[in-house]
Amino acid sequence: MLTVSRSTRWMVTHRQVSSGIRLFCFPYAGGGASIFRSWSQDSMLSGVEVCAVQFPGREARIAESPVDDLRQLVPLLREGLEPYLDRPFAFFGHSIGALVSFELARELRRTCGIAPYHLFVSGCPAPHLPHSERMWDLPDDEFFERLCRFNGTPPDVLNHPELMDLMLPTIRADLALRDRYDYRDEPPMSCPITAFGGMADTHVGCAMLQAWRQHTCERFQLWLFQGDHFFIRSSQGPVLEALSSVLSWHQKASG
Repeated sequence: MLTVSRSTRWMVTHRQVSSGIRLFCFPYAGGGASIFRSWSQDSMLSGVEVCAVQFPGREARIAESPVDDLRQLVPLLREGLEPYLDRPFAFFGHSIGALVSFELARELRRTCGIAPYHLFVSGCPAPHLPHSERMWDLPDDEFFERLCRFNGTPPDVLNHPELMDLMLPTIRADLALRDRYDYRDEPPMSCPITAFGGMADTHVGCAMLQAWRQHTCERFQLWLFQGDHFFIRSSQGPVLEALSSVLSWHQKASG
């Protein structure tokens, strides 16, 4: 059984790597650090220290109240992750996690004068685009129906009323991070940005992903994978192969 070698309130590292890039991974709405556990076991990321970010209100932090305001969450994340920014690092975020990682990258630039080597944004429209599909404050029945349509919550959870009662406040809070988000213009990032998307994702189209291009003054790439909004599960192998390819380039360039 895999044991956690390092754990903090904000981060779980399932396997430490003595050198090289740290990849901080930010989960989608309702997700926790455990969704990235298998990434640290995969040989394609053997030279990368996968650090899964753990938000309040889930898994080991289930007793804590979730944070529903990005302006509050980002400074807390910066404080929690700062001790682990002592070597090259990159950010990967999926869906809501991509928006959080983008704003954290801008916060680090403002307050610490540092930036990730690379920003991977997955299944998330560019932050400056208008967002109209408000979900976080819908009535329970309509909220539940929208969750089913996203195909991101396992059926055994959706069909378990007690589990859903436990998780709904956390999922609502995560979606509020997006629904109440107030984008503010800042200069483009100095790190490259790679956007990932699902070919069958009906919620985040190619044009929404291409729009991330304006948020970097370095190179931009778009990778599309088989699958819907949660292609990072159904196409995990190709996603990790793409991550490995880009991160290997950084490691060679910095070595």
